[in-house]
Amino acid sequence: MHDLRYIRDNPEAFDTALARRGAEPVSATILDLDASNRALQTKMQEALARRNEASKAIGAAMGQGDKETAEKLKAEVAEIKQTMPEWEAEAKEVGDKLHNLLAGLPNPPADDVPQGADEDDNVEVSKWGTLREFDFEPQEHADMGPALGLDFETGASISGARFTFLRGQMARLHRALGQFMLDHQTNTHGYTECAPPLLVLDKAMYGTDKLPKFAEDSFQTTEGHWLIPTAEVSLTASVQDQIIDAERLPIRMTALTQCFRSEAGSAGKDTRGFIRQHQFEKVELVSVTKPEDSEAEHDRMTTAAESVLQALELPYRKVLLCTGDMGFGARKTYDLEVWLPGQGAYREISSCSNTGDFQSRRMNTRFKPEGEKKTVFPHTLNGSGLAVGRTLVAVLENYQQADGSVTVPDILKSYMGDITKLGPAA
Repeated sequence: MHDLRYIRDNPEAFDTALARRGAEPVSATILDLDASNRALQTKMQEALARRNEASKAIGAAMGQGDKETAEKLKAEVAEIKQTMPEWEAEAKEVGDKLHNLLAGLPNPPADDVPQGADEDDNVEVSKWGTLREFDFEPQEHADMGPALGLDFETGASISGARFTFLRGQMARLHRALGQFMLDHQTNTHGYTECAPPLLVLDKAMYGTDKLPKFAEDSFQTTEGHWLIPTAEVSLTASVQDQIIDAERLPIRMTALTQCFRSEAGSAGKDTRGFIRQHQFEKVELVSVTKPEDSEAEHDRMTTAAESVLQALELPYRKVLLCTGDMGFGARKTYDLEVWLPGQGAYREISSCSNTGDFQSRRMNTRFKPEGEKKTVFPHTLNGSGLAVGRTLVAVLENYQQADGSVTVPDILKSYMGDITKLGPAA
């Protein structure tokens, strides 16, 4: 959500910032609705005050035997009571228009976010690792995976497109990756492990900027709950409607959960293979920080995600997203893109975003700085540490052998019961 006081004081700067994300100037409309809303609120407050004053005066007039004055006051009170519902309805209509307008506007980008239209304008920050040289033609995971237990046909027969059934050592490797990531983030980077709900209410989705804009990209039950598109929703919403003790900040949480996305906005993308699924697992990282610490926390979180790829010895690059490719709620995002030799391309495996106070305003989450009387909105950050399925794809393609087998990365061998290789006969 956006700060109305800032927009009132800096309408041109607000429009300029949103223009970098392709939005039309909207501050004039916001200020008109805001002025109307405040005027209606003032009118109702004054009317209520007058009604209370007149009601008291009726008793005084009656006590003095002044029936004429009492009757005039009664008529005035009756008129106010009759008119008040109309004003309340008008105020609700204006307030809803203002709220819906603000809720549909993206987070303004940070000053150092590059200007651009799409992923072609993202800026590469760094690369890590050496691309493996193969003495055979590397295969894509979708071609080599079925022989190892990546069963696309059974998944599709049970649940339809974008679902996969994992078998045997493939399922174990998938589990091993998730457990390793969770252990790594808790033991090495100090995140607190959580086991949050997978079904959430509207307010949790709204607070983490998934509603109303991305409703069609998520699954909703017949009883109104939403299946989480990422544990970011549950973890971040765990502090909604709270005034947090400043001493608790930063709060760092992680969870390994199933995630569910309808992918309505990604129709036609990655329909082949295990890259883009309706159901997948991810280790999520969430931080809640003081505003002055959020930039450093963003770097820390990105480093935590990078360290998983380094431990698995998977080559990757770090990319700073441009204004046109950044998520709706983010003010700055780093993507980590892992090298997939079968595709001969870098593909996204993690996004780490600083949302500033965008989500905390929507959630009404605050803290009171030491020595201050007023509360302040903290900054929230989220990132993948990592997406398990995409990491599985990266391991299959980078560790594949000429005979169709896949070598298990050293860091995962203890999680695999000392299994060192996945083979077609497994």
